[in-house]
Amino acid sequence: VQLVESGGGLVQAGGSLTLTCAGAGFTFDGYAIGWFRQAPGKEREGLAVVSGTDSSTYYTDSAKGRFTISSDNAKTTVYLRMNSLQPEDTANYYCAADRQLDSLATMMQFVLFGYWGQGTHVTVSS
Repeated sequence: VQLVESGGGLVQAGGSLTLTCAGAGFTFDGYAIGWFRQAPGKEREGLAVVSGTDSSTYYTDSAKGRFTISSDNAKTTVYLRMNSLQPEDTANYYCAADRQLDSLATMMQFVLFGYWGQGTHVTVSS
């Protein structure tokens, strides 16, 4: 299982950005793929996860309302659309995947993901 994130960069406050997570070496069916972020000096934070089986989604409070996760199983690619970005959204963003053996909420809460990408950095300027 390999995951490669892209799409990070510099954006002004109020702007939008779409991150991409390209998967390789596995098919999405049976897997959950999530997005996390970690800002300097802060703990890793879960954002959203999508089921590769039925495309159901789960968002943490940090992502609700501004972020949208989606997937393209044929391309084994997951996207994270981020709107109304603010300087506090500045962080390294990571995608992660693992077999979906529990609910999406539980997987996010306990970070039940064994495969991680290298991350892509997002900077939001004020």
